[in-house]
Amino acid sequence: MSTLSKPHAIFRTATLGILTSLAALTLSAQDAPAFSFAKLQERAAALAASPYQAAPSRVPESLRRLSYDQYREIEYKASRAFWADAGLPFRLQFFHPGFIQVHTVRINEVDGGEARPIPFSSGLFNYRAAEKQLGSTDFPADMGFSGLRVHNPLNSPGKWDDLIVFQGASYFRALAKGAHYGLSARGLALNTAEPGGEEFPVFEEFWIERPAPAAKSLRIWALMNSASVTGAYQFLIAPGAVTVIDVDAVIYRRASTADAGGKRLVFGIAPLTSMFWFGESSAAHPDDLRPAVHDSDGLLLHTGKGEWLWRPLDNPRSVRVSSFSDEHPKGFGLMQRARDFADYQDIEAAYHLRPSVWIEPLGDWGRGAVRLVELPTPDETNDNIVAFWTPAAPPPAGEPLRVAYRMHWFADAGDSVLALRGGIVVATRQGRTFTHETDLRRFWIDYAGDALAKLPADARVEAVVTAGAGAEIAHVSAQKNPFDNSWRAAFAIKPDGSGAPVELRCFLRNDRHEALTETWSYLWNPPTQ
Repeated sequence: MSTLSKPHAIFRTATLGILTSLAALTLSAQDAPAFSFAKLQERAAALAASPYQAAPSRVPESLRRLSYDQYREIEYKASRAFWADAGLPFRLQFFHPGFIQVHTVRINEVDGGEARPIPFSSGLFNYRAAEKQLGSTDFPADMGFSGLRVHNPLNSPGKWDDLIVFQGASYFRALAKGAHYGLSARGLALNTAEPGGEEFPVFEEFWIERPAPAAKSLRIWALMNSASVTGAYQFLIAPGAVTVIDVDAVIYRRASTADAGGKRLVFGIAPLTSMFWFGESSAAHPDDLRPAVHDSDGLLLHTGKGEWLWRPLDNPRSVRVSSFSDEHPKGFGLMQRARDFADYQDIEAAYHLRPSVWIEPLGDWGRGAVRLVELPTPDETNDNIVAFWTPAAPPPAGEPLRVAYRMHWFADAGDSVLALRGGIVVATRQGRTFTHETDLRRFWIDYAGDALAKLPADARVEAVVTAGAGAEIAHVSAQKNPFDNSWRAAFAIKPDGSGAPVELRCFLRNDRHEALTETWSYLWNPPTQ
């Protein structure tokens, strides 16, 4: 298991280094030109009934030989944006194949229930310095694109901003008002952090519905394909201070892998992929002038029983997988809670503007677990965090997996999405003293919220702290911070010397034993000697 390589921070806005592939299956006469989500599901089901065949790349060698810098010279002409002359609230641009983007996708416009292919054309692009390296830009119209980008007046009228990008496997990333690109989502994760390696399904073809002039949302469909599964996906994208994406997916396991002797598949539903190098909760900091570098700083869960759980992210020494069992989950997501520039001191990357994403299940997801995968990374160029839901009992062979959920992408509008009634964790710090009780590890957990701020300093607030095997609790206290009206839980643990990781939990409650805050959950790894 390794991190996802990203050659340059700017390039991350277009690719995560994982390539798409083009479908080997073509539309039959009865499939075209009519299109519907039902027809897409039929096509995905038919595709799953046949063995997988990876389609060869149709990208010429001249494009493959482009360097990273040469590829970046190729620019889509804004004046040629699809729908630019139609007075519509959305516009499309497409990504050119080349460099590591050596597989392409087909893209179609759907208008009045009819699908029309959007052909590749060199006239859509400015090649600038890359044209000399290429020699010729006479590429075939059926070569396809490496992905697509949707624009919308997201931040101000008349200014066309990025809204969502699809490029690379089943990856996509979206923006809300005022946000910068950060974490990504995927259509599906397969066997993530499992023995034998991860499989990356790809979106091979897209259909984009032509919106009405006053449309508030845009509908996109996608066909997924891989060695083990196929899938039909529908995305309804509504931009705003909170950009909402409703996802409907029907996933089929291939007949060739779904028999009793087939390989085990671990489905990752609604997967999110992010980056965490270091932050205030980290036990050690690299030699970097910035106080924190991350796209997300924690995993938030709202369990079926109503508990809010916060797990700070970490950059571990080795691959670490945490599983949070649940039934009828109410939601989960990767959050970027630290929102001040001073938290990062990075003008170019603007980590304080990276979006959070909250996954809200639509319908009953039953029993399963939210899994958090944390991978070691030496710097900020790797996406090393993955979070997803895995069902306890995937559907039997021959039955599709149907799943629906709502994604909320936001920066400063979290309260309107999550409606947290209690205090939230705003800081996690750890360390030890060098003058006394040097065998203890100390933690300070800060909680904030309107209700907490109103409590007087002498209120009977208790920190409830528990530790799993490997350590015992010492010196627990709860105290109001008079400088910002937050509350701090402070405690220490005494490791038993076994070196085993220790699960820690902490929340604040009142004298009636009512929880005042979400539960802080942390896996502490004793430092190596």
